[in-house]
Amino acid sequence: MAWLLIGLSVSLCWLASLCKVYYSSHSSSRTAFFTESKQKRNILLVIAHPDDESMFFSPTISYLTSKGHNLYVLCISTGNADGMGNTRKEELYQACAILKVPLHQIKVLDNPKLQDGFGKVWDHDLLAKIVEEEVASGTIDSILTFDSYGISGHCNHKDVHHGVRRFLNMSRRKVEAWELLSTNILRKYSGPVDIWFSIVYSMCWPSGQVHCLLNDDPSKSFQAMAQHMSQWVWFRKLFVSFSSYTYVNTLKRIA
Repeated sequence: MAWLLIGLSVSLCWLASLCKVYYSSHSSSRTAFFTESKQKRNILLVIAHPDDESMFFSPTISYLTSKGHNLYVLCISTGNADGMGNTRKEELYQACAILKVPLHQIKVLDNPKLQDGFGKVWDHDLLAKIVEEEVASGTIDSILTFDSYGISGHCNHKDVHHGVRRFLNMSRRKVEAWELLSTNILRKYSGPVDIWFSIVYSMCWPSGQVHCLLNDDPSKSFQAMAQHMSQWVWFRKLFVSFSSYTYVNTLKRIA
């Protein structure tokens, strides 16, 4: 009987959270992000591998494109750890089409010094130089990337964060930067339920320092991730279903 009540409670909480996502996603915190002026932003999303955009950043991408901002995606590697780099590169283009990011605003690098893989250490100075070049060429005024843990703890994700940090510390350019916050494992796999924790967490910070963005169309995350057919195996299907990053992103200002 006790297990039945627990199961029922969890189910009701899940359904209530989904209702919040689908019907009440325009919270005051959400609508305040990048809306302090009517000017459209040129925003650079820096990721490590094809599929990072769909697995982790889709709520943010959905929000930015819906507001008419110009989103550029810089993918540091082709994800060639298993020799499928060219395939994964094309899959990224297809996923970004679902997420409404124009093809000409996507760049995928294949630098010999920045190859996908656990244990592959990426040069932070080289990453900073690459980000500097992208910011200069695209008149970028804002950057989005991973935080220091990199959501999954992947070393390439962490290096991307530190590369962006290195750029911010060295560059004279005035660029606003935001990091996607990592959560503990319970929150990470709580699906839409995590939106309540994320909203409360964002309210604990001074105004403008942390923003909680709800995904008003989680199905788009599934559609985008499904374009990565080489990666669309059973455990990633489960990840996208139960990951809080399908439903909400919490962004913290880093510069």
